[in-house]
Amino acid sequence: MNPTELATLTTEAFRPELADIDQLPTAEIARLMNAEDQSVPGAVATQLPRIAAAIDAAAERMARCGRLVYAGAGTAGRLGVLDASECPPTFNTDPSQVVALIAGGPTAMLEAVEGAEDSRELAAADLTALRVGPDDTVVGISASGRTPYAVGAVEHARAKGALTIGLSCNAHSALAAAAEHGIEVVVGPEFLTGSTRLKAGTAQKLVLNMISTITMIRLGKTYGNLMVDVRASNEKLRARSHRIVALATGAPDAEIEAALTATDGEVKPAILTLLAGVDPETAAELLTKTGGHLRAALNQ
Repeated sequence: MNPTELATLTTEAFRPELADIDQLPTAEIARLMNAEDQSVPGAVATQLPRIAAAIDAAAERMARCGRLVYAGAGTAGRLGVLDASECPPTFNTDPSQVVALIAGGPTAMLEAVEGAEDSRELAAADLTALRVGPDDTVVGISASGRTPYAVGAVEHARAKGALTIGLSCNAHSALAAAAEHGIEVVVGPEFLTGSTRLKAGTAQKLVLNMISTITMIRLGKTYGNLMVDVRASNEKLRARSHRIVALATGAPDAEIEAALTATDGEVKPAILTLLAGVDPETAAELLTKTGGHLRAALNQ
């Protein structure tokens, strides 16, 4: 991207009224930054219909065993990696269900990889290695909306029949134009000129939170607002599992512990044994029959 093109982007605009912030007291700089951040949720709110439509389409494909794949470079790529990595412990997903590609590979999580974000071909190669197809959803993430790696990922995925979502922070972006579902959260110029890890990064994180969380709600990974598919991989999560069962059932602690023991620590069947009065084997069968939807299993 040449300097002239860069200057046309809202996310790169210069704020002359902030030109002297380095001379302000620390508390005043913090106040100004906080005031800037307060505009981000409102910018996300303007895109809610588009976000909801994208999530419904993604959930439909994931229900057919499709995958959710994030693709981005730099900060955008790291945010995708963060969101994907949180899905297994939060929703007990297989690591292959929600995948993140970052231009330059794992090394790019900690340091810049020269030229990686400028390559459409690299994005196509990364998606080819995943064998992306019609049941998958690929989310290209780019603050500018013009990053070749993100745009190339969406273009390649769409050619392979995958659902495509383009998440950017500039209007009329190439990324949104390339995707079936374009989401453009226009947060305006950054506090530090061009530092899109700030408001743009916050906006992208909020939208990715919605995409993964609401998709998992649609797939039956929750019961109300309880994370009933949480994976109890440590002491904190074991305590959380107990609390979730308690909130869902109101059962005494001893009964909850017995139910969790009988179901090998799995929260959904534990709740089902307590609320429906069935044994663990029947609970497992009901959940299989309903595709893992606990509420549907309780209504059987």
